[in-house]
Parts: sequence; structure tokens; C-alpha cells
Amino acid sequence: MSSRTNQGRPRTAVHAAEIVREYGPFPGADKINGVTHDGQRVWAATGARLVAFDPESGEPTRTLACAGDAGTAFDGTHLYQIAESRIDKIDPATGDIVASIPAPGQGSDSGLTWAEGSLWVGQYRDRKIHQIDPATGAVIRTIETNRFVTGVTWVDGELWHGTWEGDDSDIRRIDPASGAVLEQLEMPRGTGVSGLESDGAGLFYAGGGTSGKVRAVRRPGRASNQERGTS
Repeated sequence: MSSRTNQGRPRTAVHAAEIVREYGPFPGADKINGVTHDGQRVWAATGARLVAFDPESGEPTRTLACAGDAGTAFDGTHLYQIAESRIDKIDPATGDIVASIPAPGQGSDSGLTWAEGSLWVGQYRDRKIHQIDPATGAVIRTIETNRFVTGVTWVDGELWHGTWEGDDSDIRRIDPASGAVLEQLEMPRGTGVSGLESDGAGLFYAGGGTSGKVRAVRRPGRASNQERGTS
């Protein structure tokens, strides 16, 4: 681990990302656009379908015929999925779209997660993360960061997002007030991060874009649910 200090800014802890497992590619899916975790299964948006898989066996368990162009989220009951210029609210039992709201970027959105009763939407080239009202799509607040934003996730009060520029990609923790980078997990060169979600404990699930893979990346200093013997 190394650390970097910018004058007047917090120190950034920099680690090499520890990839503990890879999943996929899945049948009929050649890319991963968004990722979420429902407490038991990992869901991956693959373009025309949402695929759920068991993180222990790696086997697909559900497939929903839902458009998924970017980030995916789960609020404890429903899935949320970016589909072009809208965010669909989906019943995971049936695949039915029960509501839709406008996406803040109108087609330029990337990551998506649920936290604190809100949706959080990454905007790739704008380098922003928006907190939005899940009922209306209204923007509540905006956090600016210094890299292109892909996946977004909250865990234990920490805000993390993926980046992907050229062959360089990382998962970084930022200060939600200032956008300052506090911690960075550097992915191997050429290994991109598209969607991103925490399992609530020691792992991130990171979409691998056109590799068609989802990678489990260790969250520094924490044990995963699987390592604790729970699911």
C-alpha cells in the first residue's frame, strides 16, 4: 500500500485491487453494464436481460427480459435499472416494470445504487454522482469527482465508485462532502470496472464491461460474508 498527499487534502490510501473470483461470461451475454446485490444473489445487466447468479456456485439462477444499458440497484424489494434516458423500477419476481422516472443524464448515466432512501446515479463523462428522488427523478444533491464515474455503491457509510479511462480503472472511496479521494483500489491494467456494488461486507462486485465478466474484489480490511460463513 502507498499513500499520496495533496496539499490541503486528505491522504489517499492506494492499494492494488485484490480480485478474489471471476464469474461469467454468461450464456448469451457479451457485456456487463450494471451490477447489484440483493442480499443473496448478484444481478448483472447485460443489455437486453438482467441475469441473477449465485455468488457461491457462480451459476445463473434467474433471467429477466429487461433492458439494461447501465447501472442497476436494489432497494430491498425492487430492482432499479437504467435503460437509456429512464430508470425502470422492476419487480424481481416477475420482471414487470412497475414505474419509471427520467434519468438525470438523459442517456449519459452510468452507475446506480440505493442508499438512505435515495437512488445515487453516476454520470460518466460529467464526473458527477447525483442523489435523486426515486419517485420523481428530481436531483437532491450532486457530488463532483475527478475521474470518469462508472459504478457507484455505498457501504457502512462509505461512498465508492468505479472509474474507467482507457486501460486504467480503479475502485475509489471518496468524501461525499468534498469529492476528495480517500482510498483507491487499482485494477490490473486493461481490467475495466463498469457496474459496481458491495455485498454489504467484505466484497465489491465489479462489472467487467465487454469482458462479459463480474469480478469479486476484496474491500480492504474487511472479511466477506462468505468468509464469515454467512450468506
